[in-house]
Amino acid sequence: MRSRKGWYVVEPSIEQAHDAFAARRAVEAGLLRQAGDEGRPLQLVVRRLRQHVKDEQAAIAGADAATRAFMLADFHVCLAESLGHTLLAQMLRDLTARTTLVATLYQSTHDAKQSCAEHAAIVAAIARNDLVQAAELMCEHIGSVERALGQAAVVDPRDRLQAALSGLGRPA
Repeated sequence: MRSRKGWYVVEPSIEQAHDAFAARRAVEAGLLRQAGDEGRPLQLVVRRLRQHVKDEQAAIAGADAATRAFMLADFHVCLAESLGHTLLAQMLRDLTARTTLVATLYQSTHDAKQSCAEHAAIVAAIARNDLVQAAELMCEHIGSVERALGQAAVVDPRDRLQAALSGLGRPA
């Protein structure tokens, strides 16, 4: 919102998108690599993340695209919160919002079911206490979402965003 000018929609560039994805890789891989260092029982983290993946699957099965997008992005925030990192969870909330917006603007072809399966694989690695593998899987996951971004050369991103958001207020 701009003072005396009203509301506006943020329109991140592809370069800003790549920057946000790079920040997410650095933060989330770092979280996972040091997850066992805090003495927090990983079983509790795994339990919470497994429930989150189940909730993602339910959202994917539903018709509400906004809920599905929120749940998939929230996995990353849930991970940070589960590990006891409040400040990093807030950072990830902002970064995932940016990358979700970018995916909407630039017609990401990354499938929701694929994202959910990748989340489940990350949780499985954490459950095995293989935090190095979990970090590698997270980097691959974020990279696959980033690579799925299309180019906005043909259609104005604002038109895409308007089309994507036009159905959000309607009952399913």
